[in-house]
Amino acid sequence: MNDQDQRPPRRPRYKGTHPRRFEEKYKELAPERYAEEQAKVAARGHTPAGTHRSIMVDEILEALAPKPGEVALDATLGYGGHAREILTRLQPGGRLVGLDVDPLELPRTEARLRALGFDDTALVVRRTNFASLAKVAAELGPFDLVLADLGVSSMQIDNPARGFTWKAEGPLDLRLNPQKGRPAADLLATLDAPALAELLAENADEPHAVAIAQEVAGREIRTTRDLAEAMRAALRDLGDEEIKKALQRTFQALRIAVNDEFGVLDRFLAQLPGALKPGGRVAILTFHSGEDRRVKKAFQQGLREGLYAEAAPEPLRASPEERRANPRSTSAKLRWAVRAS
Repeated sequence: MNDQDQRPPRRPRYKGTHPRRFEEKYKELAPERYAEEQAKVAARGHTPAGTHRSIMVDEILEALAPKPGEVALDATLGYGGHAREILTRLQPGGRLVGLDVDPLELPRTEARLRALGFDDTALVVRRTNFASLAKVAAELGPFDLVLADLGVSSMQIDNPARGFTWKAEGPLDLRLNPQKGRPAADLLATLDAPALAELLAENADEPHAVAIAQEVAGREIRTTRDLAEAMRAALRDLGDEEIKKALQRTFQALRIAVNDEFGVLDRFLAQLPGALKPGGRVAILTFHSGEDRRVKKAFQQGLREGLYAEAAPEPLRASPEERRANPRSTSAKLRWAVRAS
């Protein structure tokens, strides 16, 4: 084999001086090869595209207190940032089980963690929804500690093809697992104005739910841009900042509905005590009042029934320093509980 055969393939060329389409953005698609550029973006308080900045890492580690030899579950593996920190503290002799439903990002995350030296003994990965917790625990548990980060990963948001953001043109999809269920565009097509308004109010506390629903329902909405333009027309009398917040809430509400996120969380919480060892710890990071309310009630009920010995009296929030450095942490709330012995 000559030197020419060993050269890496040339990246696709793009028009102009900078890549415009996401699929052309080679630095975002291979962030590990451009660490210096990624560091510059992070220093400006932004999350580098193609990566994810794990939220409230120190607070989660304090709540879970991972120790060598313990067995942990990361119920929402995502980019693997929390898992990496927990895995390091479980060694020697410990093991982490990582779950995720995303068939596109999960192999990349597993590859990153394997490259750090975590073999099959230390790390077990399953592509499954965390609503199947009881089944996973029967096979691989019970667990000394469980983490569930309910936020959407930045990699999913940044890729327009996933349809998670109104900021870029893409199919209105919003599925965490694009191989299962129906996209948001198909869901919208089934809803009349009252049903859509109810969904927006229930899933996002959207104050302009009726106005948005009256404009959007009955229209042909297939892309993120279609939805954003319809919403801007409905809210044209509002300022840009309030329209932006309404867009964020509406996309969130549709994502929750498409993925049945509240139903999945309820099933997870019901199975959680049985998946923990006596004295086991759990930490759940939420980003929505509906999620936090469910976690709070489940932990309180568990205390009353003697399933939990302790639970956080109030949610923990990201520090002011973290919120400045990573604005995506602003809405995060962390609750923890300890299984009764």
